[in-house]
Amino acid sequence: MSLLGFPLMRYIDINDSEEVLRAIQMTDEEVPLDIVLHTPGGLVLAALQIARAIRNHKGKVTVFVPHYAMSGGTLIALAADEIVMCKHSMLGPIDPQLGQFPAASLIKVVEQKPIAEVDDQTLIMADIGRKAIQQVVEAATDLLRRHMDEKTAGEVAAKLATGTWTHDYPISAEAARSLGLPVNTDMPDDLLQLMKLYPQPVRRQSGGVEYLPMPRHHSIKEQ
Repeated sequence: MSLLGFPLMRYIDINDSEEVLRAIQMTDEEVPLDIVLHTPGGLVLAALQIARAIRNHKGKVTVFVPHYAMSGGTLIALAADEIVMCKHSMLGPIDPQLGQFPAASLIKVVEQKPIAEVDDQTLIMADIGRKAIQQVVEAATDLLRRHMDEKTAGEVAAKLATGTWTHDYPISAEAARSLGLPVNTDMPDDLLQLMKLYPQPVRRQSGGVEYLPMPRHHSIKEQ
């Protein structure tokens, strides 16, 4: 197997997506991928690049969430064949954030106040917010099609992306399973022990991805 991982308290950026894409490219298509996610989220662009890459990987992709994978981390998890969580692990909503404001809340401001009382900047931000939400819903729906029918995928994507909850709302393994996500709670003890090797203060300033930087291929049995 190949093992990829996002370290503690790290926001996913474009450098992380580049590293993951390279790692997947170096891995035979039939080789299973195990991805350890421990992240508060990050750039939609980077998270979606990773999500689409693992969705298109032919081998089974398993995402392990030992503690939490919020926002962009959840978006990546949606692309996996299987999501392994601890009983108290958390995923999170994938609603877009524009600066310090949720896109869904900016839209509500425009909808609830007379247009004459809304400043131009807020109107512009609300317009961007509508587009951002639509794009994330469409992307999440596409990722979820492998697990559910089109209608259900769209409903789940909308629930996750349109401001149903606050952006930091914790979605438990049980709640994620009730949404139709392929979640189980058979977290390997060895993986939890592995997490001890990445204490937060040490890893905070380092790179975002850990993997063995070498091609990974199916082993060939001797005849």
